[in-house]
Amino acid sequence: MTASKARRRGAAHPAGDAAGHEAGPGRLRRTVPADPARASAVRRLVTRHLARLRLPADQCDSAVLATDELFANAVRHACTGPRDTVTLTIEHTARTLRITLADRSPRLPRRRTADAAAESGRGLAIVAAVADDWGLAPPEPGSPGKRVWFTLRLWGAAP
Repeated sequence: MTASKARRRGAAHPAGDAAGHEAGPGRLRRTVPADPARASAVRRLVTRHLARLRLPADQCDSAVLATDELFANAVRHACTGPRDTVTLTIEHTARTLRITLADRSPRLPRRRTADAAAESGRGLAIVAAVADDWGLAPPEPGSPGKRVWFTLRLWGAAP
């Protein structure tokens, strides 16, 4: 996917409430502290939500892995203070699963080439490898930051 194609795609606006909410069986939105210690809770949240949607285990695993990478990137590269948050949005239709992570930093992620000895720098490459599509979207008008999203085409769904 080209970078311009990635930037043209949009995503739902992240909720500002800390508790989050669900808007139907295929949608979940939660705002969590931008703290590396919250990564396991985010993985569990995604796993539980996708289990309720009865998605195949391999696709759930891919979605959890990609979400974990995007959450880690947001925490490491986009958050600067103890009050920063990341908003997770999961949207499910008959054909696709779309997961978006939003933060308040305007700093855009960029794909890097990590050498074999590097301990980091592979997050977006992992997302690109497990997702059918991924990209960047601006925040809602008047809001700071950005949204980074990926989609999985659900097995059995037409392309």
